[in-house]
Amino acid sequence: YILAYVDRVNIGFAKLQMQQDLGMSDTVYGIGAGIFFIGYFLFEVPANIMLQRVGARLWLGVLMVLWGMVSCCTIFARGATSFYAIRTLLGIVESGFFPGVILYLTFWYTRKHRARMVALFMCAAPLSGVIAGPISGRIMAKMSGVGGLRAWQWLFLIEGIPSAIAGLVTMFYLVDGPGKAKWLSAEERDHVL
Repeated sequence: YILAYVDRVNIGFAKLQMQQDLGMSDTVYGIGAGIFFIGYFLFEVPANIMLQRVGARLWLGVLMVLWGMVSCCTIFARGATSFYAIRTLLGIVESGFFPGVILYLTFWYTRKHRARMVALFMCAAPLSGVIAGPISGRIMAKMSGVGGLRAWQWLFLIEGIPSAIAGLVTMFYLVDGPGKAKWLSAEERDHVL
């Protein structure tokens, strides 16, 4: 969730340089930053249906790889239309992660323990600012012109790659639920189920 938030809010760090380079007004920027949530809102429920059909390991992993790649593709924005398209697509591919993880937690934790686990999960939102702020600031201050890219392009590239890598790791190591966890004893599995 930390990575999701970083990829969602890094647009704020890129704003000034990106607007100047692409000739975007504040209105265009504001629409592009906010349009993310339209795709997110429209695809949350269908994404959770997919999670139940294909399993958490595959679905959450694929979503993470996709949102990392889409975030990286922000480097190709050239104006309002491409910016809107990329931000909408980012909202769509990120839409299944939060509700998917909340659903996944219900597979593992009883009602008595679930609130604590959800609260811990949601702590990632403020923590992402603590982590991403200094990193994003450093990228914006030091990377402009490196390899022919502007600093805002490096920001999206550098901060999108960890999400894609985490998605690949998820596809290999996450289990779909307690019923498939080979490391649980039969008694532990029965307790959770």
